[in-house]
Amino acid sequence: MIIENSGLKGLKSDLAHLDQSMEQLGFVRWQWEYYRATYDLQLKDRDSQNDFYLRINTRVETGKLESPHAILYIEDVYIGQGTFPHGVNYQAKIPDYIMKEATSKLAQLKTKLTS
Repeated sequence: MIIENSGLKGLKSDLAHLDQSMEQLGFVRWQWEYYRATYDLQLKDRDSQNDFYLRINTRVETGKLESPHAILYIEDVYIGQGTFPHGVNYQAKIPDYIMKEATSKLAQLKTKLTS
């Protein structure tokens, strides 16, 4: 599911600040190449023990990703249920408290990137 109202889409940051802000909130930069990066936050459903992933896609506006001075902008924000062995089901129903936790993390990230 795409999270439409995160307030993050289009925000820009240099790579060093973005990496630091994401790491402080528990996100990991998993996939990356010279012109894009994906940050994931794993959220565990305490009832079913399923993993859900909050995923933030970014793209380089200027520079290359290996440079801490590269400027990235945030594209879409997704949430989905992890599937074995490596997939994410973006159509899965997201428990309310998982969605609330995801929304809180996104608000914290927005504050870090806009202050």
